[in-house]
Amino acid sequence: MNNDTSPAVKPAQHKLMRRFVLVDGIAVLFLALVAAVVLAIDALLLLFACVLFAVLLYELSAILCRRFGWNRKLALVAVVLALLLIIGFGGWAMAPQIAEQSTELAQQIPQSLQRLRQMVENQPLLARIAADLPDAKQLIGSMQQFVPNAGIFFGGVLGALGNVVIIVFVGIYFALSPRQYKQGIVKLVPQGKRERAVQVMDDIGDTLARWLIGKSLSMLIVGAATAGGLTLLGVPLGLILGIIAGLLDFIPYIGPIMAGVPAVLIALSISPDLALYTVLLFLGIQTVEGYVLQPLVEARAVEMPPALTIVMQLVFGTLFGFAGIALATPLTAMLMVLVDKLYVEDILGDRPTG
Repeated sequence: MNNDTSPAVKPAQHKLMRRFVLVDGIAVLFLALVAAVVLAIDALLLLFACVLFAVLLYELSAILCRRFGWNRKLALVAVVLALLLIIGFGGWAMAPQIAEQSTELAQQIPQSLQRLRQMVENQPLLARIAADLPDAKQLIGSMQQFVPNAGIFFGGVLGALGNVVIIVFVGIYFALSPRQYKQGIVKLVPQGKRERAVQVMDDIGDTLARWLIGKSLSMLIVGAATAGGLTLLGVPLGLILGIIAGLLDFIPYIGPIMAGVPAVLIALSISPDLALYTVLLFLGIQTVEGYVLQPLVEARAVEMPPALTIVMQLVFGTLFGFAGIALATPLTAMLMVLVDKLYVEDILGDRPTG
């Protein structure tokens, strides 16, 4: 009896064992992939920053191609040379003033915070708040701890310069031959889905390109308006504070607050009225950006609800640090396109009509 049933039992057992091995293997590979992503997250964020810069270069060169009929590579060379010329000439012309104001800013912030503590301590109702404010030494220590973590891949000031060099050169290589890298990614997709993968990648590229062009113009306007407004108000270090405001405008909502704090502290060290005018200046600039510039950018790119943007900044900031906060908005824009195309349209079947 046993001899008759054993041949039928053994294949079933082997089949069950193969399933267990397959499931365990897939689980191990998935965990290994998650671990690799977690361990290499800094490099992946740096790679995403390179892609963003490449998209910006490609879109600017495409604009030149459409306007003047140039060859795309010639247009890309012209864009890179123009950016190098603008940055090089601007850096050469303003380098002494920027260096001087940067050094003075590092000295002014702790001194201004200390004056704020003294002013608050003179008010009995605000004395408890003063106890929670850090002193100058604590602030300097916090800034020194924050700077190494501000880099995406390497730490410290040299690391930040290394990040810039990597982003520039890798971004240029990506922009020179985007099809080569796109085809490499498409080959990882099953053949029946490759055409759809190309469409989704093109949609992501177009969305990021439109968002970057609009955001770059917004950053330029905010930086110039902040520097000019602070200078007219008589706030010291207007140029460097304007540059900081323009750069931090890349981070919606959180960036303007980070840029406004040092300006208000410096103005407060001169007079409370000047600090109030500085607050009104930042509020006015952000109001214009929020109700004029940002809707124009979103109308041409992707509309992101403010609450979603802030939540994603908190999530990415908690997971990946300052780099996560800085890249949260373009990452969210990319994720929204993926969800819309791959889930809403392909899985749910809710495709746009007309």
